[in-house]
Amino acid sequence: MLDLVTLRVAFALVAVCVLVLFYGVTYRSTRSTYSGWWCLSILFFVVSSALFLLNGTPAQVVANPLGNATGVLGAACVWAAARSLRARAFAWWELGILPPIVLIAGALDDPAHNVWAGGAVFLTAMALLIGRSAVELAWVPEEAGASMELRSHYRFAVRSMTVVSGIISAYYLARAVAFVAVGPQHDIFVRYFGGQVTTLLIMLLLVVTTFSMSALSHEQQTDELRRQATRDALTGLLNRAEFHRAAQRELDRGRIGEEAAIVLADLDRFKNVNDGSGHAAGDRALTCFADACREVVGGRGLLGRLGGDEFVLLILEGRAEELTSAIARRYAKDDEMPTVSFGIAGVLAGDDAALAVARADHALYRAKATGRARAVRHDDRPPFLVGGRRSA
Repeated sequence: MLDLVTLRVAFALVAVCVLVLFYGVTYRSTRSTYSGWWCLSILFFVVSSALFLLNGTPAQVVANPLGNATGVLGAACVWAAARSLRARAFAWWELGILPPIVLIAGALDDPAHNVWAGGAVFLTAMALLIGRSAVELAWVPEEAGASMELRSHYRFAVRSMTVVSGIISAYYLARAVAFVAVGPQHDIFVRYFGGQVTTLLIMLLLVVTTFSMSALSHEQQTDELRRQATRDALTGLLNRAEFHRAAQRELDRGRIGEEAAIVLADLDRFKNVNDGSGHAAGDRALTCFADACREVVGGRGLLGRLGGDEFVLLILEGRAEELTSAIARRYAKDDEMPTVSFGIAGVLAGDDAALAVARADHALYRAKATGRARAVRHDDRPPFLVGGRRSA
């Protein structure tokens, strides 16, 4: 087997070439968050490998703890890249908490004479971060749902990254256990968990990343463009055109409950909010109502904004009357918010979504005409107050 220094130099050269290609070709063309995090990750891994080359020199006392911390920072960027594929935010402390801990552990463990200073903490941190990356990646196809069937190359790329990340995480965990159990000088550790094997595994991760980078970055870019084209910029709900398409698709599939309904919602006297308190207050009212809808309806329906202060919901499960009351109560927690009127129209499998929206709109008109802050069904059921407040 090649000596460790040669392997680390080879890894650094390959990683630098890959970094230049990733940044120059993939990141600059897609500007995807995924490729951006991976560029940072490779940069940190290269710096870490370069610092480890200083082992055995007077600079080891500084280079060794810094090499460990920089390697862990690279692993944290791998996790951030995987999380970006799920479009999930994270707190910055989640990214930056482990590298300083690893740095301190190494600095306190005689790094001038011990090349494995802080080794147990370093290996555990690497296993944890790369393992979290594997978990994040495993959730990507599950959350994407049936649409992923149309992009088999993307599914394959994600699964390849998941498997390799899982293997490397398990290997780092085994290294940590062996480090504590027998020590880094033991023949078992040197043979199976030494720097040579680890460098080869990291190179394997780099190869798989090179294969998957283009597919994953372009898919992330496509998803972002699709989101911009189908979502309302202020509330994040479906826009008018996409709601109609999605609602018709659900009705055609026929997987709806007996109480399924289209609901139109309109904030009462919304113009007074904009004129009296300014557009910022109006935007806050709109986003608060959207949040209330998300919290109450969740995965039991589709949510959209038709424009202005008018919203539309397709309730797939549950009674529309109960859900609209719950939305109004949730929204009414802030007394400064305007009241809401609802129009409800029941739907059956195969119904025309546009006609159902028109029926709900007629019911909404009746709700407005009969005093606001209430819900009215299109089938002439008596209106009922929602949210415990009458419109002013």
